[in-house]
Amino acid sequence: MESNMITEVSSGVCDPSAGQPHRAALILARGGSKGIPLKNIKNLAGVPLIAWVLRAALDSEAVDSVWVSTDHDEIERVARVWGAKVHRRSPEVSKDSSSSLETIQEFIRLRPEVDIVCHIQATSPCLHPHHIREALQMITEQGCDYVFSVVRRHQFRWEEVDKKDGKNPTSPNIDVAHRPRRQDWPGELYENGSFYFSTRKALETGLKQLGKIAYYEMLPEYSVDIDVDIDWPVAEQRVLRFGYFGREEKAAVRLFLCKVSGCLTNGQIFTSVSGEDHVAINARDVAGIQMLQRENIEVFLISNMNEPLSKGLLEKVAQLTGCRLQFGEQQNGFEMEQLMKEKKLCWNEVAFMGSESEDREILSQVGLNGVPCDSPVADLIAAKYTCQRPAGNGAVREFAEYILMLKKKSLLQVHQEHIDRANF
Repeated sequence: MESNMITEVSSGVCDPSAGQPHRAALILARGGSKGIPLKNIKNLAGVPLIAWVLRAALDSEAVDSVWVSTDHDEIERVARVWGAKVHRRSPEVSKDSSSSLETIQEFIRLRPEVDIVCHIQATSPCLHPHHIREALQMITEQGCDYVFSVVRRHQFRWEEVDKKDGKNPTSPNIDVAHRPRRQDWPGELYENGSFYFSTRKALETGLKQLGKIAYYEMLPEYSVDIDVDIDWPVAEQRVLRFGYFGREEKAAVRLFLCKVSGCLTNGQIFTSVSGEDHVAINARDVAGIQMLQRENIEVFLISNMNEPLSKGLLEKVAQLTGCRLQFGEQQNGFEMEQLMKEKKLCWNEVAFMGSESEDREILSQVGLNGVPCDSPVADLIAAKYTCQRPAGNGAVREFAEYILMLKKKSLLQVHQEHIDRANF
């Protein structure tokens, strides 16, 4: 990725002889969002908004620690579940009028070990690990004090005029008589708000004594910023195509394991006057399973001895869906390992949908995991996909569609993913 230096003077980076500088990623996530309440942890494409950038930061291997600065208990819980450390900010920097700079300055006062702060915005879900690595190198290797992200836009600007004055508006960046074609005009650079990296020294001086400054240009497909609720559907489609899904995003799923109670069913059992047990299966979920099977993804329904449904009823469900039933004593990791050996699969080729705390072991091992929105385990793990639908009401279909979307994404070539800026 190319970048340009704006100024060149002395660097604020620590002397390498004194050891490597401590690089901390910091995401500011105040609980009092005015536009969208608790926006930072609202689910975007099945993942909390803040988790998209946390995952990128954690997987970048360029930072020594990843922090979330917050004043809210629920944001703290989500941050910890996704692997971040938490800085509980003081009331003084948690006001509507508090600036990001004040909050970051409080953070570094309490963290004397931090030499470089990688301030990442939670509202930029298309951030990738390579963006963080490359921008950070501009500080650690090129001696910059301050690096910020930009995007190139081809927009003609016009100065605002008071209509009462009767003056004609003028454009500061085009000649109306010679309006350039998009492909003949390089465009202009705008801050996209994705991140701002800075040395400790620059932050301590309130960014008033900056030495070497640089910008890091991101391609437009990665430049997504959520500001208001109306942005949400657009951002969801963008993040599904251009977001970072984790280290296993390109692994092809070959086996889908789905718990019966709490996923395929909502846990309800109906008993007839004759004493027969009945269970309801949503037709959308059955269709979702069939979608996977048509794509040569094998589907197993799994259950254990604690299952409230009888084995006979479970076998009927398996027959209805055309799946094999894996019925074990506890469905623990050991039993799944045996299944992996039988199928000659590794964990990153397996997707699993669970719902109870007992499923956490398997959920943490598979390459792709999902949970219904109403499952008890949803608050306990960093699920790669949390369904919008509850168990027994289309959650399995929703997760199946997500699996197939990732499969399609993994098959796309890199050049197909990028916008051709020369011919757009």
